[in-house]
Amino acid sequence: MSFQRMPGLVSIVTTVYNKVPYLTDCLTSLLNQTYSNWELIIIDDASTDGSYEFVMNWLNNNEPLLREGKGICTLRLPRNIGYAGAVTAGMYLAKGEFIAIQDADDLSHPERLAKQVRYMKNNPQIDLLGTNYEVFEDGQPERRMPVFWLKYGEQIGKVYAKGGHCICHGTALLRGKVFDEIGGHTRRIEGAEDYEFIAKVIKPGAKNVENMREVLYYYRKHQLQRSRNYFGKSQHSEHDYET
Repeated sequence: MSFQRMPGLVSIVTTVYNKVPYLTDCLTSLLNQTYSNWELIIIDDASTDGSYEFVMNWLNNNEPLLREGKGICTLRLPRNIGYAGAVTAGMYLAKGEFIAIQDADDLSHPERLAKQVRYMKNNPQIDLLGTNYEVFEDGQPERRMPVFWLKYGEQIGKVYAKGGHCICHGTALLRGKVFDEIGGHTRRIEGAEDYEFIAKVIKPGAKNVENMREVLYYYRKHQLQRSRNYFGKSQHSEHDYET
């Protein structure tokens, strides 16, 4: 018997590792989504700063989630297994027709899910959809800067074919059936799991992935983010922007 996904449901997967300062902003941005048919899956990767307890308190204090009958799934991993393992665990728990990625230190526009789902329903050939986004320095959310590395249409496949990257992983919405077919993120390439996963989704001809040009996500730059461990203080090239 094959796994039956719930039509229209968006399973939002958020992994958390020592992100207490950013969790209220992140979770509030999800609570404020205009698209109502979603579940939230939070995977705590053995945080040591009280992130898991913070999440549980936040959920308990936000009664609208309970009144609306949202599906809330929290999993505290017994040991730290890294981003690839944590996000894949979250995807295994997802019941939705769609799976959305949300990084714990970033924010989503209130209409992010609504607009991505509408696009996916109008374009059944698309398996994974990213969006445009803006970057802000921690503590300066009003000073958001555009990015210029994303690609659109047929250009996306050409970039990935050459080993490049042009979809922001945190903005991704994918069809659950894609995860069922190809599995999750590799643990072989620490620091580039997001690139490898998107490259794995892309089919020959590369017409099954796309970016929306509309800004629907806000990426926070801060000293503790995971990518700085791999790409230095200048930040991963995918987040280059102009002032």
